[in-house]
Amino acid sequence: MRQLEILIAVSLVSAACSLLGPFLILRKMSMMIDSITHTILLGIVIAFFITKDLTSPLLIVGAGLVGILTVFLTELINQKTTLHEDASIGLVFPFLFSIAIILISKFLRGVHLCIDSVLVGEVAFSIIPRIEFFGYEMSKVIFVMAVIFLIDLIFIWVFFKELKISTFDKNLSLISGFAPAVIYYALMSLVSITTVGAFNAVGSILVISYMVVPSATAYLLTHDLKKMIFLSVFMGVLSSVIGFYMAYIYDLSIAGTIAIVNGLIFLLVFIFEPRNGIIKKILNENRKRAEFAEVTMMLHIINHENTERADIECNVVKINEHLCYAKNKFEKVLKNIVNKKFAYIENDIIKVTDIGREKTLNKFNEWMK
Repeated sequence: MRQLEILIAVSLVSAACSLLGPFLILRKMSMMIDSITHTILLGIVIAFFITKDLTSPLLIVGAGLVGILTVFLTELINQKTTLHEDASIGLVFPFLFSIAIILISKFLRGVHLCIDSVLVGEVAFSIIPRIEFFGYEMSKVIFVMAVIFLIDLIFIWVFFKELKISTFDKNLSLISGFAPAVIYYALMSLVSITTVGAFNAVGSILVISYMVVPSATAYLLTHDLKKMIFLSVFMGVLSSVIGFYMAYIYDLSIAGTIAIVNGLIFLLVFIFEPRNGIIKKILNENRKRAEFAEVTMMLHIINHENTERADIECNVVKINEHLCYAKNKFEKVLKNIVNKKFAYIENDIIKVTDIGREKTLNKFNEWMK
């Protein structure tokens, strides 16, 4: 039962984070997640000073407000100075996070606020706190993340058009009659709330991984926003299931293992994706090089056929003295153009066929456009 609750908890965290991730990827705000996942610690600390209770819901409120403050300060510095967003994040993030660390080390040494837990979390312990819901006892973190997931889902469902337009074209969103700033801060508020909810269960490192990696993986597979959101959630849950069972079998950190699986899935897609993967790009590059070599040889033959030097320039033995291909490359190119019926060899002279001449000149004209 406990293992099932852990699996449900990490799956809900991954689903909630992965729902919002695509919009952050498309808005080029991935590093903002890193900033928020750390600075919300300050909100938790300040709220604890007020409530003196680590189980108080005000801790979530405080963390959420500091998350929104992080976004606001970053945007303010970005807009009012010549600094880019990455530099603004680099100013706000360490400043607020350092304040939290100092407050913890100075005033909260006897309180169970472990910095290591902030970074890597401890899913196995996070499911222990229980709540009663309609007479049914359940893990508090599961209930919280289920509610947050539903809120995120409803928000995206209701405001999908506004989110899509403001993400891709702010000017169009203004013309359409809704303020992109409102949508932006609503989205970032949800990001902050989702981060706070996930924070206690899995720590900041896995929250960053959930927000960024599944969405980045989905982005490699499709440019359709709806499909991207679906694939992002699917990849997040898949990595959670695989990572959890690997951690269980080999007695590893659950959060760390899931983050590694997230990265490995991205790496596999990055390498093997059928349209833009590394292997596909290498194959395309090799194909283009082979095609260029073939066209170059064909053009050389076409330019010298029916001339006084045709016996020399088109001679199967001497032609490579002009093309300067490596021996293996020359033999491969010659074999290819012969097999494709672009050329044939007659008395050691390479001659071009009509289809070979047509294909070569068409390709050359295509390159020259």
